[in-house]
Amino acid sequence: METTSSKKREEILDVAEHMIRVAGYNGFSTRGVADAVGIKAASVYYYFPSKPDIGVAVTERYTDRFIESLGDPESFPKKSPKVVKAYIDAFRHALVKDKKLCLCVVLGAESGGLPPDVSHRTKIFFSKNLEWLQTAFKSSFDLKPADSRRRANLVLASVEGGLVLSCSLYDNSIFEDIAASLLNYFNSKSVLPH
Repeated sequence: METTSSKKREEILDVAEHMIRVAGYNGFSTRGVADAVGIKAASVYYYFPSKPDIGVAVTERYTDRFIESLGDPESFPKKSPKVVKAYIDAFRHALVKDKKLCLCVVLGAESGGLPPDVSHRTKIFFSKNLEWLQTAFKSSFDLKPADSRRRANLVLASVEGGLVLSCSLYDNSIFEDIAASLLNYFNSKSVLPH
């Protein structure tokens, strides 16, 4: 059973995640989070000693939830582009349901100005995503590691870029066009072994 303390901690993380996804790391403050949660700023420090500690916790939680939502990368049918579709759908959720950028897209774009621990956790998000994609490609298509890595890089960069373009231009059809192009590409006989 969740305690009041752990509920408040999660509420702080929810508010901070929303603020970062909307306005970036520098777009949130401990005081702003406290105001939104309805507590004093000193109370936020009870849970998180500093703003970077909030950033680290938000990024860790987001990464864990995102990777978990993808499921087992070795569960896809053999020679199936469902790997790509499942990955696209995870980002579509951020765009359509959440109506926000992926947290780590925002933080990745700001990585040069982030506190080192937050930047490191953002890197972990991307590393885990690439690892998931590489494992899924290798498992489903028996690809060599270098081939899996290239395809993983292409999919991650395309989907993340499509998300940024769609949000920047307020046009979800851009993401859908990129998603359709990726799926067509990965359905091509010349791209993946059949």
